[in-house]
Amino acid sequence: MRVLLDANIFISYLLYPEHDSPSALLIRAAIRGEFMLLLPDDLLREFARKVRQKPYLAKRIQPDNIYTLESILGEIAETIPHISEPIPTVTRDPKDDYLIAYALVGEADYLVTGDRDLLVIEQFDTVKIVTPRDFLTIFGKD
Repeated sequence: MRVLLDANIFISYLLYPEHDSPSALLIRAAIRGEFMLLLPDDLLREFARKVRQKPYLAKRIQPDNIYTLESILGEIAETIPHISEPIPTVTRDPKDDYLIAYALVGEADYLVTGDRDLLVIEQFDTVKIVTPRDFLTIFGKD
């Protein structure tokens, strides 16, 4: 199973790494290799940028924790190279379109997100768009 996780999943994990939240369970399953995690470089940059730019996140997530997670993900995930062509608009928030594009390029089965602008789509082409909790249910980890 090939899965692309939105940046909000990584942020949620770093906020509560010891909890059994759906995001934490997903990250732990990815680290254990229970599914193929797809990792676009653009997604890593978005994740780190969001944490640095939002004061409430920057106070709670240490830069070392971001670096450690990025290093682990870099070792276990299949990286997807940068898409240099224009990305078509398919979502109601154009900032999210790149996730759909990378999911398609990476041949993802699932795009897991907490973003409502993506979740309302439900499926784009062959990519199912689900919440972390729904993915865990589908994956049999709930």
